[in-house]
Amino acid sequence: MTEPPVVVVWRAANADHLPGIEAAGAVAEVRFAPDATTLRSALGDADAVFFFHGSKPDLEEAWPLATTLRWVQSASDGVDGLLFPALAQSDVVVTNARGVFDDAIAEWVIGAMLAMVTGLDRSLVSQTERRWDDDRGTERLAGKRFLAVGPGPIGRAAARRARDLGMAVAAVGRAPRHDDLFERIGGPGDLYAMLAEADVVLDALQLSPGTRHFFDADAFAAMKPTARFLNVGRGATVDEAALVHALERGALRGAALDVFEEEPLLPTSPLWMLPTVIVSPHICGDFDGWERAVVDVFLDNLGRFVRGETLRNRVDTRAGFGIG
Repeated sequence: MTEPPVVVVWRAANADHLPGIEAAGAVAEVRFAPDATTLRSALGDADAVFFFHGSKPDLEEAWPLATTLRWVQSASDGVDGLLFPALAQSDVVVTNARGVFDDAIAEWVIGAMLAMVTGLDRSLVSQTERRWDDDRGTERLAGKRFLAVGPGPIGRAAARRARDLGMAVAAVGRAPRHDDLFERIGGPGDLYAMLAEADVVLDALQLSPGTRHFFDADAFAAMKPTARFLNVGRGATVDEAALVHALERGALRGAALDVFEEEPLLPTSPLWMLPTVIVSPHICGDFDGWERAVVDVFLDNLGRFVRGETLRNRVDTRAGFGIG
């Protein structure tokens, strides 16, 4: 009889915060690793790791012990917080939680855009000051141009909702192509021209060597001074100093940011105090029930793993993002 695979859940002390994880015990030996010491002792004969709230440095340090590992499942869509050179260059299959967070993040994007054009963000501040701030009007999203930089599942989900609100939607991806959602998908060479046309720019990029500081001073200079910038990708895809400079000098009308170069955002960051900025603490995808949704992806893949089938949501570890 074939022995069940050994799966290490890193980092979790037990099943308390992983609804549904007990089902894994029917097909695998599940070991919970709440700390680096437990992780090292559990990895020796492990077949798989469920990287739930793990620490990349701890896994990287323990990596030489993982001689039988064949699969790592990430609880996140982005895998920059997981991948390190030895893992990326190995034959270990990495899968992510692609598809779990798309709709929640897209709804946050729509909420942020609506807050900015209707002035609800300003109204909340006025309310704390008990000030009747009626010397302004509102804008419409209908008729404005929405540009998703990174037309993956999250960018597409946001663009679909933006289109439903009457916005024209376009995207910049790895290469130009035709698409049934976007009016146009341009390539990297089209970036500045398409930024210049957009009223709202969404950064939905995953972090990889090619996307670090993708939005730099030149990118912000290409945008209209009436444009607004939203980031739900990764903080390091933006040169934060360049963004602050553009906002301070009025080269951008505003920004809504859920991710930052350093998290938590430092109390000394100018972003806290800029009146045209919405600061959100990296929670736009954390909808009620996300833990169970992530566990369900893991359980589906665990079943495939046990049966020897192709795993869902495979990641190109050398490129640093999902395949498909």
